[in-house]
Amino acid sequence: MTRFKPTKRDAPLEIGRELSRQVARDVAAETAVALSYNGVAHVVMFMSPLDVADFVTGFSLSEGIIDRAEDILSLEIVESAQGLLAQTEISKENFERVLARRRNLPGQSGCGICGVIELEEAMRALPKVGAEVSVPQEVIFKALSALRGEQVLNALTRSVHGAAFVSTEGDILALREDIGRHNALDKLIGHLARKGIAPQAGFLLLTSRCSVELVQKAVVAGFGLMVTVSAPTGLALEMARAAGLALACVAREDSMLIYNNPGERVIC
Repeated sequence: MTRFKPTKRDAPLEIGRELSRQVARDVAAETAVALSYNGVAHVVMFMSPLDVADFVTGFSLSEGIIDRAEDILSLEIVESAQGLLAQTEISKENFERVLARRRNLPGQSGCGICGVIELEEAMRALPKVGAEVSVPQEVIFKALSALRGEQVLNALTRSVHGAAFVSTEGDILALREDIGRHNALDKLIGHLARKGIAPQAGFLLLTSRCSVELVQKAVVAGFGLMVTVSAPTGLALEMARAAGLALACVAREDSMLIYNNPGERVIC
């Protein structure tokens, strides 16, 4: 993807009470990515143009199109004048799910769920979380302290979200970034699936608020504990509690709010 880089250079005018000057800034690139399955157009998402294969895999998993990374028979990322084409081949059985659940997403960098045609699909019942991960609070604080240093793209642009997979010792083992919080999570889910890493072996750390689509994706992926740096929504809390997902929100390097803690997954 030679033309599609994660940042672009710009030169805005910085003004203040006692200054007026041109400055050099990196801005996060935003690209249209069109996903197709077996030659049939499915959805267009606007996202950061990096780790696209991870995104396609994670999106396909969290949307229930496939059950495992190996269900993707082939994936080709093609550049076009307007953006990127993610041409995905899946089995006949998986493709039948695509045809049965045709979507009409607006492709915004916000919540992808907003374009679901049927309310029943948007509010689908989630499976019960089976993960039994358990970590002391100090482990979470350790990961939060290291998080900023791991966000390379955000350090340049100050405008992207991060989704991190953290070990039970507090080490950040993988991190993906994107302009959309749900895209970042899909990228992380896809990365773990492609590497054969079980989400149950650690926990999820997000730089965003705890919203409905993030809870849905986390539960479907198999995470047992999700930590977010911002607050949750009411519906996200309801869904997390119903599914048994442990939630720690408004998380800082020395404090957090425990909203749901089944099985004492966060040891206080």
